[in-house]
Amino acid sequence: MNYQDENARAIDRWVEQGWEWGVPITHAQYAAALRGEWDVLLTPTKPVPHAWFGELKGKKVLGLASGGGQQIPIFAALGAECTVLDYSEKQLESERLVAAREGYAVKIVRADMTKPLPFADGSFDLIFHPVSNCYVEEVRPIFRECYRVLRPGGVLLGGYDNGFGYTVDEAEERVIRELQELQKPFAVLLNCERPSSAEAQELAERLHARRSGIRAGIVPVGIPAGRASLFQPRRRPTSPDRVASRDRRRLLACSGPMPPALAARFTVGQLAVLHIVAAEVTAKGVCGLCIDAIAA
Repeated sequence: MNYQDENARAIDRWVEQGWEWGVPITHAQYAAALRGEWDVLLTPTKPVPHAWFGELKGKKVLGLASGGGQQIPIFAALGAECTVLDYSEKQLESERLVAAREGYAVKIVRADMTKPLPFADGSFDLIFHPVSNCYVEEVRPIFRECYRVLRPGGVLLGGYDNGFGYTVDEAEERVIRELQELQKPFAVLLNCERPSSAEAQELAERLHARRSGIRAGIVPVGIPAGRASLFQPRRRPTSPDRVASRDRRRLLACSGPMPPALAARFTVGQLAVLHIVAAEVTAKGVCGLCIDAIAA
């Protein structure tokens, strides 16, 4: 028996025990889908946006590892031509149950998705692939087969497990995998071959307390009261010789070529700046002077 056979047997047991992903939809849910009121899940909590599917009527849809009578009945109600492939017989029984109850046609295939899929190239417009590839050793062959059986421009909608669920125990109360990964560096700290789980847990808690204690002494830098910014207010630049600067501005303003009627619209300082900029552009084709050079 290979590992996929064991996976199928495990899922069959889960379904018998009332596994939430093995409970088929009700007649009321199917009827609602016929009215256009529906949602399906790829991952446990967030419905897939309807826009991702486009118009489903007439599309050929493959439910890959999508047995259980939850998604395929919805697609059938929306007018899709459906095929479902799963390796769990109990999941496929749920598909047969809903199809017989609601009177729609569906192709049901029991097969191992890690093997070449029993479909011709370009058979489907859309593949719906809920979280399941976390149970296989190698996902790349599955994705290659999905590419092969999709028509050009077809869509693969997949749900994926990032592995975080494996860091905690079955009750989701304690982190277990992370501690096992940290045992090696902890062993060096303890100068022993391998600490126990209790020792690793104690060390993790001590490290957390130490880190929290260090952070508690750090006072965040905030914006001082009465100021709009953390930085000092910008100081207005001033000339070291204000009299000489004033005389220079007046000289530049008066010696400029601007017609008096136009010059009357500007201050002396503005006319001086325009004179400097115009002189730079005339001489160099561009004014590259910074503000402090112009104001000098």
